[in-house]
Amino acid sequence: MNLFATVLTYTAPSANYRGESAENRAVIQKITKGNLEYAIISPEAIRNAIREHLRRLGLPCNRERLGDEDQLAVRFTDYPDQDRFADDFFMGWLVAAGGKDRAKIMTEIQEAGRDPQRFQFRRDSILRMNMAVALEPYRHDSVFTQSPAQVDSPWRNADKSQLLHRETAYTAYQYPFALNLEDCATRPEWTRLLLRAIGELNDVAGNHARSYFEMAPASIVVRLTEQLVAGFDTYGFENDKGAHRLPEIVDGILADDYPGNEFLLGGQVVKDLDTETQRALAGKGVTLERSPQRLLMTVADRAGLSGPTE
Repeated sequence: MNLFATVLTYTAPSANYRGESAENRAVIQKITKGNLEYAIISPEAIRNAIREHLRRLGLPCNRERLGDEDQLAVRFTDYPDQDRFADDFFMGWLVAAGGKDRAKIMTEIQEAGRDPQRFQFRRDSILRMNMAVALEPYRHDSVFTQSPAQVDSPWRNADKSQLLHRETAYTAYQYPFALNLEDCATRPEWTRLLLRAIGELNDVAGNHARSYFEMAPASIVVRLTEQLVAGFDTYGFENDKGAHRLPEIVDGILADDYPGNEFLLGGQVVKDLDTETQRALAGKGVTLERSPQRLLMTVADRAGLSGPTE
């Protein structure tokens, strides 16, 4: 059984998901779709936030982000171990070692009492994700702020006041993720908490957390299927006069292009459906839930993912 899902966030202004700075200008990362540019958020940033949230939910995690270093930095508790650490289990790893370094690591693994036959230098991620793409095109909006000069202070970052130029977007973002539930079979309780973490996702930021922007779902579509592909447009949310809709999926289910009993819809996308469409979808076997968080727990129940939700 495979789980395919697309998350749509709430609409809010943001300026903290960015690429390199050009002098005093903080640049948002973007891609071109058609003739327009759309802000993006990397899957690496999303995965890092999921990792930190799993830690807050009490799961053992190997990698820890270090925020007070002069460059992007992390610290690992130990060599990767999918049996001990939830982030290793879901995110995978790569230990770049060869020759004598590999032999040394294998010796240390054995001395630590671990089975060297189970250790891998590389393991693919169970959690598959793609980048988050803005629902609305980038409009070349910017905001300007000014940092004050530091006078008679024990430390200072600059000799004078600085004008800060930030590109800003006002949009929702959508991103897909996928899980092969057979890969998660040995850790159903961890997988249940992973779905909860996605339902509560926050603190996805770039180089600096400049603004508060939640990556938790305002709307979500999930498909539980034996197919090896989602089979639907995983970036299918559209803005229709302020309402967020999934025309391809909704119309496809009603036209029997998709088996309705494999789909679960949650959040604002359900609230925006008229009563007649909700009844028609329910008649096709679609699960409808007004709360995205409750929907994800329904998905966990249907997938047989037992374990605590708190």
